[in-house]
Amino acid sequence: MHTFYHIGRYCFFMKGLFLKPEKISVYFRQIKIEMVDIGYGSLGISVLISVFMGAVLTIQSVHNIVSPLVPIYAIAIVTRDAVILEFSPTVVCLVLAGKVGSSIASQLGTMRVTEQIDALEIMGINSSGYLVLPKIIAAILILPFLILITMFVGIGGGWLAGAVTGLINSHEFKRGLLTDFDTFNVQFALIKVVVFAFVITSVSSYHGFYTEGGALEVGQSSTKAVVWSSVLILFLDYVLTQLLLI
Repeated sequence: MHTFYHIGRYCFFMKGLFLKPEKISVYFRQIKIEMVDIGYGSLGISVLISVFMGAVLTIQSVHNIVSPLVPIYAIAIVTRDAVILEFSPTVVCLVLAGKVGSSIASQLGTMRVTEQIDALEIMGINSSGYLVLPKIIAAILILPFLILITMFVGIGGGWLAGAVTGLINSHEFKRGLLTDFDTFNVQFALIKVVVFAFVITSVSSYHGFYTEGGALEVGQSSTKAVVWSSVLILFLDYVLTQLLLI
């Protein structure tokens, strides 16, 4: 029953985002700030993870594909498809659930326990719409571009690892990248990113917005935000794959 309570309150929370909207100029300014914070602020860790992710995929693929009947450029195909379909949209978003999600929950939780949100509501401002809606819109707009960057960087990391170790030369790697490339894979990945961006920001905002207590409860809300965002990302990853790829 406790789970159903949170599901219902989350639905009412999302509905409340669109009640008593502020001026478009206010949202536009907040969205720009959030895009910089969520997108640019997460660029470094996302790129670092993607480089090593692509490199590890290439090296492991070389050691797993031992049959002489499999062409060497198949390694690039495996790396490309794994990065585009799963590692960039899902693994990077799981990392962002920890970084961005915990930050959002902590920020809103601190505002709640210090009564800043109450002050906004007393002034007649739709606090959830003013504080949360720009974060959701900003994440949906900026994260697809961030994930596209991680795709290129991840594949580049795979190429670099293959070239440096001598496991696969650049010509064969490029040949594999261009072989049987399906553009729908990129579209599918971006669809997942949009859904995951909404989950990360909305779930984290919900837990932070309804924090009760003090500093200890803020930490607990941050932990819950990361856990539930990660669980929902994995669940929706399965659902979207079942619906769109099979």
